[in-house]
Amino acid sequence: MAEDLIIVKGSKKDQYEMLFPQIKALLDGETDLIANLANIAAALKEQFNFLWVGFYIVRGNELVLGPFQGPIACTRIKPGKGVCGAAWEQNTIQVVPDVEQFPGHIACSSLSKSEIVLPLSNLSGVWGVLDIDSSEYASFDDEDVCQLKRITSLITFE
Repeated sequence: MAEDLIIVKGSKKDQYEMLFPQIKALLDGETDLIANLANIAAALKEQFNFLWVGFYIVRGNELVLGPFQGPIACTRIKPGKGVCGAAWEQNTIQVVPDVEQFPGHIACSSLSKSEIVLPLSNLSGVWGVLDIDSSEYASFDDEDVCQLKRITSLITFE
């Protein structure tokens, strides 16, 4: 497949609906986890112009920075620390309208105003998280939760 991304305007739902089959096509037949995470991060960043989109992968007893798009990022995160650590430790999606109000928020970038983090799991448990930061307050809602769950369901990690 040609690695061209068609960027669409419209409602958030419309944008996700157009993006989903494109991400699915990018992942089709590709078995390398890092390549797939990199393309997902790039596609989400390009479509929505989020401040930061990336993945952290569980390595031992910490999350380690994986493929991402955006400004430089925190490299390692302990369980329960910040929004990513909370999502990992609790195995719950975190939607944070104002990161300054999140207890223990890790400020990797002062430009980040809101954040969403989805834990990624397989039969062995949580193996990573998808982290997205926005430079605007309250950027994420139930539509993002639903659509990002759909997108992350495409990721296979044994």
